[in-house]
Amino acid sequence: MFSRKTALTFAAGLTLAGCNLAPKYVRPELPVAPATPTGPAYAATDAVGAIIPADTAWEAFFTDDRLRGVIRLALDNNRDVRIAVANVAQARAQYRVQRADLFPTIGATGSATYQKSPFGAVSGGTGTGTGTGTGTGTGTGAGTGAVAGSGRTDIYSANVGVSAWEIDLFGRVRNLTQAQQEAYFAAQENRNAAQVALIAETATAWLTMAADQDRLKIARDTERAFGQTLKLTQDRFRIGIASELEVRQARTTYDQARSDISDATTLIAQDQNALNLLAGTSLPTALLPAQMPEKTPTLENLPANLSSEVLLRRPDIASAEHQLIAANANIGAARAAFFPNISLTAAFGTLSLGLSNLFGNGSQSWSVAPTITQPIFDFGRNKGNLDYAKATRDAMLATYERSVQTGFREVADALARRGTIDSQLEAQTSLRDNAAGAFNLSQLRFRAGIDPFLNTLDSQRSLYTAQQSLLATRLVRDSNAVELYRALGGGLR
Repeated sequence: MFSRKTALTFAAGLTLAGCNLAPKYVRPELPVAPATPTGPAYAATDAVGAIIPADTAWEAFFTDDRLRGVIRLALDNNRDVRIAVANVAQARAQYRVQRADLFPTIGATGSATYQKSPFGAVSGGTGTGTGTGTGTGTGTGAGTGAVAGSGRTDIYSANVGVSAWEIDLFGRVRNLTQAQQEAYFAAQENRNAAQVALIAETATAWLTMAADQDRLKIARDTERAFGQTLKLTQDRFRIGIASELEVRQARTTYDQARSDISDATTLIAQDQNALNLLAGTSLPTALLPAQMPEKTPTLENLPANLSSEVLLRRPDIASAEHQLIAANANIGAARAAFFPNISLTAAFGTLSLGLSNLFGNGSQSWSVAPTITQPIFDFGRNKGNLDYAKATRDAMLATYERSVQTGFREVADALARRGTIDSQLEAQTSLRDNAAGAFNLSQLRFRAGIDPFLNTLDSQRSLYTAQQSLLATRLVRDSNAVELYRALGGGLR
């Protein structure tokens, strides 16, 4: 007898014995050099005990308490991260829906049929007969029959079974499930990439605001110094010592400082607006920077020479690889469409003419209906779907390789900047100090009548420019550490 257990065992065996028509996935070779570049712009050797950002929690990488507070608020409230989290939830739900097709959907049904016939049921008659003789005979008989009055029939049934469950002999459902699973993994990596990008963008915006605060302070100090120079020049002009040209030259530098104050004030307001947007809320004043930190607000012991394999830890590259694996699995699903599709419908239950006997002995019933469908002529539909799947795989491969190349370039650029920033910062500091010394000497020589006023004015302008250049270089140094953190995959903990 073909039992329910036998049917399920047979179907499970068919599924497990099925083949997979997807190409075997092999991770592509990295389309970049084996290691990051070397040369005059790069540090010669690795720093002792260098840390890898992907292995370091972001709260450990960023050392300034105010900056950490801003980043926490951003991670909790930023809408882009919320969108990325929702996308992960969507992808996970879609994966669960697709995965359910691997297993039969078991459902229970109950039905009752009530039927009434206008003719009723015919009852049997009775009769008698006699016969005599050989070869011939006679007989008489009589019978009576009656048609009962119109009758009613009640039929009850209860069943448990599966409906049109596809037996995945050729891996179509399994490959679709794997493709959806990889899409879910890609959404997770996209969410991680959004977090790393948000942390880096928030830190850069915070540092930019700090630099603009210092820029405003320099402009105000310069305005006061230029104002004193202008007043001195005007006094000298009134007594006939200085010319009108010197007065106008002094006023141009003073007006430039005034303009720079207005510009820096605007930039600070815009910086705060940008931080509020990144944080998803209005930041308290206590978390805003008042000036550039004296010490860099990040860990400084970052690596110099790196293997290109470290790029595989970047979330955006991991996402691109998951999308490539999904496209590879879709090829298997498209290939399976060329082969027969086998589905199974089965039901097991009871059937009786009375509700009280529905679960009684002898009321059991079952049915099994396997169905096979083989495409013959589809006018190129399956071939087109297969070509589309292959073209999509090729596009995902190119996307993955482009992501690797982009990541390699970003890491190399950050390392090139890091390899020279210390010497540049040292030179800018020396330039600022010498400009300050030159300004002080020019003032003394001017007051002693040795040098003309133009020398003092030029040295004052040079000092102002040197101060701004040094500030910009400090911002580049601190921002470079943040960029290297992002380019190397960041820390997600």
